[in-house]
Amino acid sequence: MYTNAMSGMLQAFLAYASFSISDAFSKLLAGRLDPFEVAFSGGVFGFLILPFIKLKHESWADMVHTPHFGMWCVRALAVFLATASSVEAFMLLSMPEALSLMFLMPFFVTILSVTFLREKVNGWAWLSVALGFIGVLIVLRPGFRALGFGHLCALVAAVANAVGVIAYRLAGNNTPRLSLFGSSLFGPLIGNGILMAHGATMPQGVDWAYLFGYGFLAALGQLLLMMATASAPANRVALPQYSQMIWGVALSYTLFRQPLDIWEIVGVTIVTLSGLVNWIRQKIVTRYLALHGTALSKNPHIANQD
Repeated sequence: MYTNAMSGMLQAFLAYASFSISDAFSKLLAGRLDPFEVAFSGGVFGFLILPFIKLKHESWADMVHTPHFGMWCVRALAVFLATASSVEAFMLLSMPEALSLMFLMPFFVTILSVTFLREKVNGWAWLSVALGFIGVLIVLRPGFRALGFGHLCALVAAVANAVGVIAYRLAGNNTPRLSLFGSSLFGPLIGNGILMAHGATMPQGVDWAYLFGYGFLAALGQLLLMMATASAPANRVALPQYSQMIWGVALSYTLFRQPLDIWEIVGVTIVTLSGLVNWIRQKIVTRYLALHGTALSKNPHIANQD
């Protein structure tokens, strides 16, 4: 069990590294290709991992056939908005700045889960999202620096990803895995395909390599993440996500020559650490349950206390 968990965490770390390097490739295409064309390529290369996720009992028709077609459409729209806006954000902002705003996703998930799912959110979760929000404010320093279209795009990406999470929960557990992945393919393909029609150009030379790097690594990250969730608990798979910020800072310094100032370093650190608050809380609860499982089974109301 321990070996499986460690393997899952390693796969998750590699998945988030793939996502980060994929984002760097999209940034390298700034000013060279239309952002919608770049996002469209991500959907195209996503088909590369379909043979690895299709189960024997699933039909290819499951990609679009689902008992919750409304939620399928919501997920497809959310993924389209997330991919298009995140590519634009990385093209216009430094990677840490874009990531800090996108890391507001848990904040929006918390609000949407309370509003639409009627879920109870404990104090640790609110503390986590509050710290993340403070960290983002320190990075952006609104009123002291101009905010532009790239910041809006990063914020839209965070909201869109949060909507996708809620749509997944509303769809329930009986939705085929192939259907879930199908919505994440067809959304970017259709949406970005329509929007790139007026600005698409034929990639030249190295652009093809950058497009492949962006699309293939994004698809590889999805595959690794699915493998990780099959090997390790969700809370352990989520922990390496914050390594994306480390990758973002490193790539910003080395590849794009965009160093952070002192306030950005403080803000990025707070944003990254805020995500660990919930994980620490989950570890505490898990250990408490392991040590007091018998007592809790006799008094189940204790486990529901904050």
